Amino acid sequence: MYPRYQTAMLSAYYPNTTTSFLDFRVEEPEQFYGSDMLSQISSGKVFMVNSRKRNGLILFKRYHAEFAGPGAAVGGDYDRDCIRILPIGKRQDLLLPDDTFEERQKGYLIRRQWVRLIKQITENPDPQQRVQKILDQFEQYFPTGMVQQLPDEAFAMLVGVLPQTVAIVRRFGEDGEI
Repeated sequence: MYPRYQTAMLSAYYPNTTTSFLDFRVEEPEQFYGSDMLSQISSGKVFMVNSRKRNGLILFKRYHAEFAGPGAAVGGDYDRDCIRILPIGKRQDLLLPDDTFEERQKGYLIRRQWVRLIKQITENPDPQQRVQKILDQFEQYFPTGMVQQLPDEAFAMLVGVLPQTVAIVRRFGEDGEI
């Protein structure tokens, strides 16, 4: 049986950095209060990621992360195990309450589409190709500068690789040739 690695255990690979990567914020760090958003999502109430803006949330669970893009439902029983949140884009009006059953149903369908996209990426057996694909997907949707601000660990938890693999691909490309 193989041991499960937690993010705190990876700090040996990043001797000059902190392991609190989940505290990273993108776009508006001075206005971000993660505990507010985390408590909203963990409350059991369902919210929608604003579909009128290019934004989203990376929801960190214990051993993986999920991405919820515009229009996706977050919260409810599905996200009670969320331990950290990384908002991407403008925080203002990022989460909207769902008003109707139809909106909630549509939001869950959209969330499922985001989960399926990440699942397709993670089915690739080559870790470097998985990283390159997730980076490509994020760069198609978000400005490159915004994607560059996201920590390696966030992408690693999305596609099931080590943060070092993300750092290598970001620096040297998919082939990882130094």
